Amino acid sequence: MTAPVYHPLDFLPADEAHMRRRAAEFRALMQRRRTVRDFSSRPVSRAVIEDAVMTAAGAPSGANQQPWTFVCISDAAVKAKIRAAAEEEERTFYEGRAGKEWLAALEHLGTDWRKPFLETAPWLIACFGQRYGVAPDGKHIKHYYVPESVGIAMGFLIASLHHAGLATLTHTPSPMGFLNEVCGRPANEKPYVLLVAGYPAEGCTVPSISKKTIGEVSVWI
Repeated sequence: MTAPVYHPLDFLPADEAHMRRRAAEFRALMQRRRTVRDFSSRPVSRAVIEDAVMTAAGAPSGANQQPWTFVCISDAAVKAKIRAAAEEEERTFYEGRAGKEWLAALEHLGTDWRKPFLETAPWLIACFGQRYGVAPDGKHIKHYYVPESVGIAMGFLIASLHHAGLATLTHTPSPMGFLNEVCGRPANEKPYVLLVAGYPAEGCTVPSISKKTIGEVSVWI
């Protein structure tokens, strides 16, 4: 095994006041992030999506194996295929799981099986986790902590898109296997999230909700 090569850490120290200001500013920025379901069809440049994806690709991962693939979709025909498949899968799943009463409750909340945003939004980003790697000779390479690594990368991706000025929706159709076929991904990749990204529609509204306090989410020892 080849010994690792090291280079000096690129780290810019900051004084206490600067750190507190930056932490507070980022907290305020992220507190304005909301999941939306009503998207504008207004175009978003590929360059913005590329920068956000590469931010996500810089996330920490088990053994630095970077076990993810981000399929970035703007093609209208492909988005239409994804919508049709997602709606059919979810409608069938919900009807079989809970019947018409649950479907009616979901419709009341605006979260039923109908997914027009999958076509309206300018970008869909299908995030796949690589369950194992494949060597040039076809042998499988074990990957470590794939769900955890993909989850961290998704957090980076959502934060980056919000920082850029876009809205997002984390969509997890159930089941999600159709994404492998539509996106042309191999069997070793598992779809985790279909992230919808774009500008919110004019007049977009979101539910009035609250987040837990620091006392409810943290323990200080």
